[in-house]
Amino acid sequence: MGDLAPEVIAFLVLAALVAGFVDAVVGGGGLVQLPALLVGLPGASVVQIAATNKLASFCGTSISAATYVRRIRPDPRTFLPLMLAAFAGSAGGALVASLLPRSAFDPIILAVLVLVGGYVWFKPSVGELTSLRFQGGQHLTAVVLTGLTIGFYDGAIGPGTGSFLVFALVGLLGYNFLEASAKAKLANWATNLAALVVFVPQGAVIWQLALPMAAANIAGGYLGARLAMAKGARFVRAFFLVVVSGFVVRLGGGLLGWW
Repeated sequence: MGDLAPEVIAFLVLAALVAGFVDAVVGGGGLVQLPALLVGLPGASVVQIAATNKLASFCGTSISAATYVRRIRPDPRTFLPLMLAAFAGSAGGALVASLLPRSAFDPIILAVLVLVGGYVWFKPSVGELTSLRFQGGQHLTAVVLTGLTIGFYDGAIGPGTGSFLVFALVGLLGYNFLEASAKAKLANWATNLAALVVFVPQGAVIWQLALPMAAANIAGGYLGARLAMAKGARFVRAFFLVVVSGFVVRLGGGLLGWW
C-alpha cells in the first residue's frame, strides 16, 4: 500500500488504544479494532487487514498477559494446556479461514453472545468466586476442548475470542472473572501468535500502520489489566456485560441491515 494519510493513522491508533484496554479487561478488543481497520483501509485486502490486526493485538496481549501473570499468578496446570490447545486450534482455523464465509457465522455468534450475556446477568453470583466444576482428568479435558474450539474460531474469524474464553472459563470451568481474564489473556496470546506464524511469512502485515497500532494496543492493554486487577471480579463482570451488550447491538444491527 502507498503512504497512509495522517488522519487515517491517528484514527486507527486511537482504535488500537481502546481495543487494547477492552481486550485486557474482558476480551473482545478485535470487535473494536477490526471494524476500524475495515473502515480506515478500504483498499486493503482481507489478509492484510487480518494480519495487521493480529500483529497489533499480539503486542498488546503480550503486555497485558505478562501483567496478569505477575499479579494474579494463574495456575500453569490450567493455562499451559489451554494455551497449547488454543495455539493448535488457531493454526487449524487459519488454514481453513478462506473456506468459511463470515456471513455464516454472524447469526451463531449473536445467539451465543445473547445466551452468554443473559446467563451472567441473571446469575449475579457467577464469576465472583472460584468454584471449579471438574477435577483431575475431567478438568484437563474441558480445558483442552475449550482451547481447541475457541482457538479454531480465532484462527478462522477472530473477533470476540477473548470474551468467549473468559465466559468458558467462568461458566464451564468455574473460575472467577479475574482469574478467568488472566488465563484467557494467555490463551489469546497463543492464538494471536499462531495466526502470525501464518501471516508474517506471507508478507501480509502493513508494518507502517501495524507498529504504531501495536504501541497503542500495548498502552491500552497495560492500563486495562492494571484497572481490572485494582477493581476486582465485580468490575470485570460489569465490564463484561457492557462489552457483550455492545457486541450484540453491533452484530444484530448488521444482520438487520441497520449499518
